[in-house]
Amino acid sequence: MLKTALKPRWILSLILALAIAALFVLLSQWQFSRSQDSAPPPPSTTEQVQPLTKVFQPGIPMTAGVADQMVRMEGRFLPDTRVLVQTRLQGDRDGLWVVSAFEVADSGLPSAVLPVVHGWVPDAQAASEVPEREGAAVVQGRLLPTEAPAVQVPVPGQVPTLSVAQLINVWDVPLMYSGFVVSFETVMDGGTVQPEAPLEAVTIGPQPQETPLNWLNIFYAVEWFVFAGFAFFLWWRLVADDHRRTLEEEEDQDIASDQHSPQQLQPTTDEVRT
Repeated sequence: MLKTALKPRWILSLILALAIAALFVLLSQWQFSRSQDSAPPPPSTTEQVQPLTKVFQPGIPMTAGVADQMVRMEGRFLPDTRVLVQTRLQGDRDGLWVVSAFEVADSGLPSAVLPVVHGWVPDAQAASEVPEREGAAVVQGRLLPTEAPAVQVPVPGQVPTLSVAQLINVWDVPLMYSGFVVSFETVMDGGTVQPEAPLEAVTIGPQPQETPLNWLNIFYAVEWFVFAGFAFFLWWRLVADDHRRTLEEEEDQDIASDQHSPQQLQPTTDEVRT
C-alpha cells in the first residue's frame, strides 16, 4: 500500500487533496465566524451622549457599532413634515408614533434630514391635538436604524413603518440619514419641550447584550469540515483501488507464468526397471 501511495501521481493527488481540504477548512472557519452575530456596544459606550455628526454620516448604512447610540444634534424641524407611524406599542397599548423631519446643522452636506420621534399617541384624533414642532432646536435621543418599507393601503398622513426609503419621497428631500432618533429631550427657544397629553414620551433602552447564534451558519461550517475529510478519504480510496488492481495484476501474471512453464519429464517404465 505504501509503495502504491508513493507513486508520483498519487503524491501529486495528495497535494491536491491537501489544497482542497485547506480551502474547505477556511470556508468552515468563515462560516463559524459568521455564526455569531456581533454583540451590540456595551451601555457604557452607547449611553454616553455623542454629537450625531461625529458618530454617523448621511447617505451611508448604519452599522451595529453605531445603532443604539445616544446622540445630540442641532438643527431645525422642517414645517409640514409630521407623519404618523402605525402599529407602535406603548406597553400593551397599540397606537402611533409622531414623527417629523429634522434638518441637521453642520452635517457636512446641505439639507441632510433625519426623522425624529416626538412621542406616542393612541390614535390619529389624539395626534391632531399635538402642536407641530417647527424651527431651530437641539435634540438629544437614541439613534436607531431605519426600518424596512412595507406595502399597505395608504392612509393620508400615516406610514406603515419608519422607513427612510419611503419618507425621503414623502418629504421630498434630497438626502437623509439611514436611521432615526427617538427624542428624549428637545430644547427650543431656550427651554425644554416636554411631551404633554395626549402625547406620551417614548422610552427605548439599550439593546440586550446577548450574542445570538446562527445555527444555519454552524451547520454549514460543520458541512465544510466534513468535505475536507472527504477529500482525504477520496484520495485514500483511489490509492487503495490502485493497490488492489496492482495485486490482481501480479496474481494474474503469476498464474500465467505457471501455466506456460515446461512440465517436468516423467520417467518411463523401462527407466524405472533399469
